[in-house]
Amino acid sequence: MGIILSLILMAVGAILTWGVNSSGGSVDVDVVGVVLMVVGFILFLISLVLWRTWWGAGFWGWGPEPYADGPVVRRRAYWPTRRRTTYVDEEPPAGPPY
Repeated sequence: MGIILSLILMAVGAILTWGVNSSGGSVDVDVVGVVLMVVGFILFLISLVLWRTWWGAGFWGWGPEPYADGPVVRRRAYWPTRRRTTYVDEEPPAGPPY
């Protein structure tokens, strides 16, 4: 989520910096765009540093030893499907129409 948010911040900052022309007002749109791009870039770098799934957990030795408990046992995951529900009417059937 951090990478997506940082790319959005950088895109909005680039649009404000190079795509919007304003000559008045109390807020400079170019400065806001540059600040958003810098914050987005810093957030992008932090997200890359904290992203540990490139090589799997424990690649850098931060996690537990992968084979400390013995050999790896692969198990199938069972995802049960949702059961169907059946509704039964307890009323007797209606008589013939006259």
